[in-house]
Amino acid sequence: MKTVLIVDDEEKILEVVSSYLRNEGYRTIETSTGQEALQYIRKRHIDFVILDLMLPDYSGEDICQSIRQETSLPILMLTAKAKETERIKGLSLGADDYMVKPFSPRELVMRVKTILRRSNDNDLLAEQISYNQGELIVNAKSKEVFSKGNSISLTPIEYKALLFFARHPKRTFTRDELVEKVLGYDYEGETRTIDQHIKNLRQKIENNPKEPRYIQTVFGMGYKFEGNRNEN
Repeated sequence: MKTVLIVDDEEKILEVVSSYLRNEGYRTIETSTGQEALQYIRKRHIDFVILDLMLPDYSGEDICQSIRQETSLPILMLTAKAKETERIKGLSLGADDYMVKPFSPRELVMRVKTILRRSNDNDLLAEQISYNQGELIVNAKSKEVFSKGNSISLTPIEYKALLFFARHPKRTFTRDELVEKVLGYDYEGETRTIDQHIKNLRQKIENNPKEPRYIQTVFGMGYKFEGNRNEN
């Protein structure tokens, strides 16, 4: 049974979201503060975090950053901020997805299921693949990624995207194709969301994100993965 931590200072939202998730077989933990949320994450086994941006003690952005420094737990942000810049900011901090209030509890449950399904993808392309003489290493068995010998922390979506690209080198994918393959066929958010996830991934694996060697933009079409591959 998966455990979902719900962080929101609106009691009604805690009650409704918790009820819908429990009806779908999830265990839930509810809290209204960022500080308590971090304590739960450090002391309890948590599989998923639903995080409101407006909390009484810390901002959701700060909590998201703190979580990302410690773990790659999937994070779904809840926000009353409908502006595109605000949503992109949340994704750039490492959130896997976002929903704008008011939202459908049924859709929220669907998104939780979709993100968890992506996070639990165990398909292997090889136990380990390295690129450019070991500069970039993807260990699909342990789900670890190394850049220049250093372990790098990827969000579930970033890891899923990198693994998908690595399985299909030198092939160009449109944004719609990447949304379906990485975010899931039932994803109903904006297609441009994939751009932010790729930008985040580039920041972590590229020497110069503005001149990427691995994930390259194919103008007018989408993205493709390059790199000189050496299998171990």
